[in-house]
Order: sequence, then structure tokens, then C-alpha cells
Amino acid sequence: MQLLAVGLNHNTAPVSLRERLAFAPEQLGQAVVAARSWFERIDHRGSDEAAILSTCNRTELYAASRVPDSLDAGAHFLADFHKLNYAELRPHLYLLPQHDAVRHTFRVASGLDSMVLGETQILGQIKDAIRTADEAGGLGTYLHQLFQRSFSVAKEVRSTTEIGAHSVSMAAAAVRLSQRIFDKIAEQNVLFIGAGEMIELCATHFAAQNPKSITIANRTLDRGEILAHRFGGRAIRLADLQDKLHQYDIVISCTASSLPLIGLGMVERAIKARRHKPMFMVDLAVPRDIEPEVARLNDAFLYTVDDLGKVVQTGIENRQAAVAQAEAIIETRVQSFMHWIDDRAVVPVIQSLHENGEALRQLELERARKMLAKGEDIDAVLEALSKGLTAKFMHGPQQALHRAQGEERAHLAQLLPQLFRGRR
Repeated sequence: MQLLAVGLNHNTAPVSLRERLAFAPEQLGQAVVAARSWFERIDHRGSDEAAILSTCNRTELYAASRVPDSLDAGAHFLADFHKLNYAELRPHLYLLPQHDAVRHTFRVASGLDSMVLGETQILGQIKDAIRTADEAGGLGTYLHQLFQRSFSVAKEVRSTTEIGAHSVSMAAAAVRLSQRIFDKIAEQNVLFIGAGEMIELCATHFAAQNPKSITIANRTLDRGEILAHRFGGRAIRLADLQDKLHQYDIVISCTASSLPLIGLGMVERAIKARRHKPMFMVDLAVPRDIEPEVARLNDAFLYTVDDLGKVVQTGIENRQAAVAQAEAIIETRVQSFMHWIDDRAVVPVIQSLHENGEALRQLELERARKMLAKGEDIDAVLEALSKGLTAKFMHGPQQALHRAQGEERAHLAQLLPQLFRGRR
């Protein structure tokens, strides 16, 4: 079995491509099953493992497979599942074999591969992805061990380094950008679309600026009301956006919708109703919630998750020492995991040795029982049992030594005494 990671992220692909490769939450279980089937069709021995991580910044397939060209197979699976042109997708993909896949997994979990260096949200997203993969039957020994260790590495990195210090979160970046348009957020009406973790984080940052009003628009009104109550706001249904969008100066959206919720026409009507008063909009969703054409409007200032990523890169030089320390921790843990994988590789050999040894033991034990049944002396039976076992165990190594020539014989002559050195 070989571990692998195939995917793209904010460093290798623009949001316009990432949204086409993104998996909706309700797709993930089905996609894990499909990925396993994809590998198993190529190699009929089965037992392939798969997990898929899909966030606004990345889509990644993690797998353990016996398929000879498993990396290429994984890349083709992503293209095939989303019906994308492979030639178009391939330049944006990273294909990471075993050792590199382990290092990448640990870096992602630790926040070193994130748009916001050291952010903690990714760890929860990984845990959700692994839970889904497990429920879909995608986890086996290799991926289970890989991700359990990634969680431990992430905890160690965050507890022993300052990787998260001085960072600017996406939510804080949204506030900072909005202040370029509006001098005082306290005079603005803010609308949040969605009720997930990212929206909750953004609402927390904007609420600290004491905006004129806070509104949560969500598909499920009850959930929206719960979040709105925390910030002294109110909730509306997504269906109400058409008629109420013009009331808001700042719009932050992050849902799991597979199609845009806010189109160009809707924003044009809102801008007209506002008499061309500026509207600041942030689309943190992948796939996007707001049609990108909105950015062409003179009075609409639309920012995507990639735009905010440029803001959060400020101050990165202050974190270089922490990054170096985190990378050193990760490298040590990668080596430890690779030792575990090497040990796993000899498990079948050890099992085979045990099975052969047990078969030989049973043969000699049966022979001894027959001798005892005939009334032979117990000391003679024990002597025969011990000699018989010794002869059978030594037969294979002796034959190998006799058949070997040259360097192979010299190597066996050096190795066999170490293998059969008994305890005293």
C-alpha cells in the first residue's frame, strides 16, 4: 500500500478553478465511495482507502492504494468526478507520493499550508472530512494512522511554537478592507449570508466595530435566529434577499450553495435602490455565492477569498522563526511515521513466518502425541520433539545457504547467526 495526496489549493489554482473542483458537503460520502471504486477497478485486490478534504482554499484526495500509478489515477479521478478537462486541470494539481504526502498532511493540519498562516479552522475541517470518510468506509489502517498522527502534530506545533501569533484572520481582513470603503462601520448595516463557522467568526469581528445593525440571512431561519441573537441582530430567509439586499452597506457571504445566491441583476437593482451609495461585498464561499460579474459595477466593491488572502500575508516576516520551528517538528514526526510504514511493510512476512512456524509445531506435536499414545518413554518423546522442531526450523536457512553463491552466500553467512542467536 502506498500513501498519496492529490489536489490543488490557493497557491496553485485561482478561485474560478477551485470552485469547479470543490465537493459539496452532501457529496463527500458518495465521492469517497467513488474514489475507492476508482482505484479498485484498476487493481482488483481491493482494500484501497480514501478521504477527501474540500474547503474554500483547497480540494485534496488522500488515499492508500496498491495501484502502480496511483498518483495519476487519483488525479484522473478528480477530473472525472467533476467532468473537467484533465489537460486543463493537471497544471494546477500537486501529486504527492508517500513521504511527501505525509509531510503535506502534517503541514496542512498544523496551519502551515493555509492562506492564514497558523489558522486553526483547518483542523476542524480535516476532522469533519475524516469523520465523513470513516462513515463512508474510506478509512483503513494507513489513513486512520496518518490523520490521528496529523492531529497530534498539529497540537504539538500550536502548543510549542507561536505559529498563530501576529496572524491576520480572514474575518479581520474583511473588516480592514471594509474600512477602506466606509470610514465608520458603526454607521453601516451589515448582512451575513450563511450561519457556519466562518460567518460566525466574521460576525464576531464586525460586531466589535458596533455596526448600525447586523442581519443573518440563512436558508434555515431557526439557525439564523440563534446566531443573530448572539450579536443583537435579526434573521431573514435567503428568499428575502431579492427584496432586502439594498438595505445593506456591507455584505459577507459564505454558504455551501453549489450555485450563486446573488446575481448581477440583483445587485444592479440594489445599487439603483440605494441611489448608487457604495456596497462592500465579500464572498468567502467556494463555489462562489456572488456572481463575479458584480465586480464590474462602479458602486459595488466585491472581494473574493483570494483577495483577502493577499491582505493576511502582511506581517509574515514576524512569523518566520515560528515557521522554522514548526517545520522542524513536522520533519521529525514525518520520519517517525515513515518508520511505522516501513514496519507495516514487513507485517505480512512476520505473519507468514508465524504461520509456517505454527504448522511445523503442529506436525511435531502430533508426532509426539502418537509416540506417547504408543507408550514410549516421555523423555524420549521430548527429545524427539525438540530435535524434530530444530531440524524443521533449520532446514530452510541451511538450504538457502547451500544454494546461495558469492556475495549472497557471504551475506547469509553473516546474517543467519544473528537471526538464530538464542537468548541465554
